[in-house]
Amino acid sequence: MTTNSLRSLHHHHYSFLKRLSTAESTSPPPASVFLKPSSTSTINSTTTNTLSSSSTTTFSLPSTTSSTPSSTSQPVSFDTLQHHLSTQNFRQADEETRRLLIILAGEAAQKRGYVFFSEVQFISEADLKAIDELWKQYSNDRFGYSVQKNLWQKVNKDFTKFFLKVGWMKKLDTEIEQYNYRAFPDEFVWELNDETPEGHLPLTNALRGTQLLKSILSHPAFEVQEEEQEAETGENGAVQGNLRDGPKPLSNRFFKPDYSF
Repeated sequence: MTTNSLRSLHHHHYSFLKRLSTAESTSPPPASVFLKPSSTSTINSTTTNTLSSSSTTTFSLPSTTSSTPSSTSQPVSFDTLQHHLSTQNFRQADEETRRLLIILAGEAAQKRGYVFFSEVQFISEADLKAIDELWKQYSNDRFGYSVQKNLWQKVNKDFTKFFLKVGWMKKLDTEIEQYNYRAFPDEFVWELNDETPEGHLPLTNALRGTQLLKSILSHPAFEVQEEEQEAETGENGAVQGNLRDGPKPLSNRFFKPDYSF
């Protein structure tokens, strides 16, 4: 009987140890071991909700929205342009004008490094007028976009004649009268004297065609000037008719078509 009791006790003790061992081996580790920044599981347990809240605070991702305003929203300074013009450094003034247009045209133009003609509309009238006024002020009204527009209108908006007028083309030393575009930058005039063509500066890169220059000269900043010009020429309709019906632009065999200065 004693032997049977010992066997029974030993059997119950062994069964208890086995159940305990099985329970320990199958129980999951603490919930904190599974916490990850990307966890999106939702459990209604109070303890798990607390851990989830802590997890959100600890592993929160930085905001993708920058609190720094874009460069286009910041005021643009024309001091550098004024400095170059006041010291008659027209080469640097031309470069600064190009830089200002890129900034004023918007973020896409800044990343690209140049302005599309369709982006000129984003430049405010006040900014474009400010650039133009500085050019006129320090050149005795010889340089500037408004000066160029006046000349462009006088040749009935013919870019070939306009380029000849402002000196962006040169006459070739050939038996037949031919013209070609000046090479940038050495063949352009970077000083103001009696021989400098009116409207020679600032330059506008026409590598991709004349649409950029046309958009600048047609900007609302210069609409008043255009209306005044039309009023002056409107009194002489016959002259305007002769211009329209007159000789066509010089033959393409005399010119390159890319305006690549």
